Amino acid sequence: MDLDESLASVAAYGAPDALDRLKEHLNPLWIEEALTWAGTTSIRRRRLPADQVVWLVIGMALYRNEPIEHIVDMLDLALPDRKDTLVAKSAIAQARRRLTEEPLAYLFATTAAEWAKRSADARKWKGLSLYGMDGTTIRVPDSPENRAAFGGSYAGALRGESGYPQVRAVAVMALRSHVMSAFRFAGYATGETTLARDVWSEVPEDSLVIVDRNFLVANELIHLESSGNRHWLSRAKTRTNYSVVEKLGTDDELVVIEVNQTGLPRQWAMRAIHYQVKGHPRSTLLTSLTDPEMYPAKELVALYHERWEAEIAYDEIKTHLLEREEAIRSRTPDGVRQELWGIAIAYNLVRLEIERVAAEADVPPTRISFVAAVALVRDEIGRLYGRRLALGTIPARLQHLRRNLKRLILPPRRTERAFPRAVKVKMSAYPRKRPTPRRPK
Repeated sequence: MDLDESLASVAAYGAPDALDRLKEHLNPLWIEEALTWAGTTSIRRRRLPADQVVWLVIGMALYRNEPIEHIVDMLDLALPDRKDTLVAKSAIAQARRRLTEEPLAYLFATTAAEWAKRSADARKWKGLSLYGMDGTTIRVPDSPENRAAFGGSYAGALRGESGYPQVRAVAVMALRSHVMSAFRFAGYATGETTLARDVWSEVPEDSLVIVDRNFLVANELIHLESSGNRHWLSRAKTRTNYSVVEKLGTDDELVVIEVNQTGLPRQWAMRAIHYQVKGHPRSTLLTSLTDPEMYPAKELVALYHERWEAEIAYDEIKTHLLEREEAIRSRTPDGVRQELWGIAIAYNLVRLEIERVAAEADVPPTRISFVAAVALVRDEIGRLYGRRLALGTIPARLQHLRRNLKRLILPPRRTERAFPRAVKVKMSAYPRKRPTPRRPK
């Protein structure tokens, strides 16, 4: 019995709502829809059907240090054959190539749009759903194909090219649960604001997007606020010039910025809020929320610092989900793209389980330890490996998992602490190994 059939059988068993929730997370029909949309369904019955390869790619994100053939066995993905032999590693690679990245990209877009909106709508501020947008980079294996496709940073003549090719990524997420709603990536040379152009339109109505000042781009933000009661909040750049129109209160002003771009209004009205955190220079926030009565300045200042949740989410992915590996697995550009979509889906699945547990424990999702949650999910799957358990026992095991997660509630954040950014690890004094060009045959 394959994974999708197992889920359907357990649901028919009449299990408690723990399993119903799991089925809601990643409905098998969504996988079938993604495969049909991408044209990767196959009539031929293979040992690794396309729907099972989707779960394999997601499993690769959960088990960073396990050989890929071991993941196939752990998740019981391969269909049995007459000889009952293990699936060869070459067959797994061929199955991934047949799948391509498109079904994973479609599956992420379909699921994230529903999951993140539901999550953000449950934790609104002043009637607005809270989202954050930020960028990051992800290292990929140093193969000639990856370096040609993605490139990397350049540290000058002394240090030269980066040791690994790098992917530039931008994500939008529900700030108070870290569930990602949009995800884009490209080569390192592509800027964050360029990647962000594709995701601004995916921001739902009745929402507030909190961004770093790098995303303070007139063209994108003016279009964002022009419809659907969508708003933004950002810090001002040091070179941002504006004129004060009206004093709204102490350190609170209505201002305009002159815009010299075709197709945009000549003056862009917004609100400027000035504040200072102890130990830091004076800062200015800019926002499209211009009503000081409905949106008090003090609350907006506190709200802006929730933007850091996006940084924490990237740390959860790169340090804890990916176990701080130097690079992800795939040595080809197509494999890299497919794997990145799998990582995004796996992260959201873990975050959804955390959200469910937090609701039952009556605490915010950010109070549940992501590190412990990932460890428990891995351990629970590991306990099932090699066992032929009755399907009826799975709901009880899922409930046991949630009970354990409830014990891992973190203490409330200490908001009085404030530290400037600093480099923690010193660069090595040894010369760095550089990629060597292949000699022509």
